[in-house]
Amino acid sequence: MRLTFLGAAQTVTGSMHMVETEGRRILLDCGMFQGRRRESNERNRTLPFSAKKLDALILSHAHIDHSGSIPTLMKAGFEGTIFATPATRDLCAVMLRDAAFIQTQDAGYINRYNEKHGIPDRVEPIYEEKDAIKAFEHFISVPYRRSFPVIDGVTCTMLDAGHVLGSAIVVLDVKEQKRKIRLVFTGDLGRVKMPILNDPETPAGTQVLITESTYGDRLHDPIEEMDQKLLDVVKRTVARGGKVIVPSFALERAQEIIFALRRLQAHRELPRIPIYVDSPLTVKITDIFKLHSESFDPEIRGFMADEGDPFAFADLRYVDSVEDSRKLNVLDGPAMIISASGMCEAGRILHHLNNHIEDRRNTILIVGFQAEHTLGRRIVERRQTVKIFGVAREVNAEVVVLHGFSAHADRDDLLRFGRACRERGSVEQVVLVHGEPEPQQKLAGLFGDNGFPRVAIPKTKETLEIA
Repeated sequence: MRLTFLGAAQTVTGSMHMVETEGRRILLDCGMFQGRRRESNERNRTLPFSAKKLDALILSHAHIDHSGSIPTLMKAGFEGTIFATPATRDLCAVMLRDAAFIQTQDAGYINRYNEKHGIPDRVEPIYEEKDAIKAFEHFISVPYRRSFPVIDGVTCTMLDAGHVLGSAIVVLDVKEQKRKIRLVFTGDLGRVKMPILNDPETPAGTQVLITESTYGDRLHDPIEEMDQKLLDVVKRTVARGGKVIVPSFALERAQEIIFALRRLQAHRELPRIPIYVDSPLTVKITDIFKLHSESFDPEIRGFMADEGDPFAFADLRYVDSVEDSRKLNVLDGPAMIISASGMCEAGRILHHLNNHIEDRRNTILIVGFQAEHTLGRRIVERRQTVKIFGVAREVNAEVVVLHGFSAHADRDDLLRFGRACRERGSVEQVVLVHGEPEPQQKLAGLFGDNGFPRVAIPKTKETLEIA
């Protein structure tokens, strides 16, 4: 068996890993690369393999850095099957079309600008909505814990990863000549005791473990402290007459923040200010959450039984239309605005940052990972100025980072998961992906200290032979 790491190798985005066995090819994830605009655009326009020679794609979850290049795969001639959980399939149905819409809008904006300024260059979108729609014809949804054939000699079982709705740990059983190999790919691994989803499951019989390493060098604040820390930010900002601007991933992070606010509201602790969720995609995804309550953990089920809808309350307003979104630009008084994208690279959040980042009364609340070279990372680094829509803006607003809301496993979670896999299997090889070099090096050392003799940190396009 041969493993080639085509993305999310010593970086966090663009998850894409090729499994080759007996002349057949299976892809684990097909994500978009995010980072520097020009570099991202170039990398996302082409695939580092022949789509026509790919037999199947297994998708760990719907986040765009794991699924966003599926329409590109279709454009390139892929004719195989895409396996995913039912929730991931439903989420991709809206998220990939939204990604296509953004590509088309961005290309249109650049072309209008070029035409206005006499620049002959014309930009085409990376893909269009028709490419996203075509992908849905290839999806087959499989529930957790049900084994299914992928190709001859390879079966798969997906376990709950506890990261986002529908996220899966991919367990591949590969039969090669006289040997069987069990390969486990975590996708993005969740945390224990998060308030919406079930805890990650532990596979048995793991021999090769490919694990994410996003937070391989740090510990998160306890999730139990997050409601109070969120409340403190809101109260502090309201006291000075400001607004709380929250860049948030439309999938999972937005719902976690909304549920936290709902809990505070239920306990009558939250100040009575208008709270806007200004993201049409978040609205659609929240509706999908309500269709997949089978993925909810006992905590949210208990809340629903006692308090009702966890994603709705009197001061919370979902914003869909462009007209209503623009009205928020002239909003008077304290408020909270939750908007996508989570790394501040696209979407309505850019307009809200543009309008509020220079006001000292306001707070920019960061609740998710910010990849290198993104606007979100520059804000987290407390740059004095950042460029938004090409214009330099002073970062006068207070910047607060709450890592405790992260849906990614931290250092101890990752080590705990590795040890749990070893207790139920041999774990002959560990491979660290989906992380930046420094956290990966530290995590690799810790795995070694914990008795894992073979730990690899592959570079992009590097291949490992599994004997």
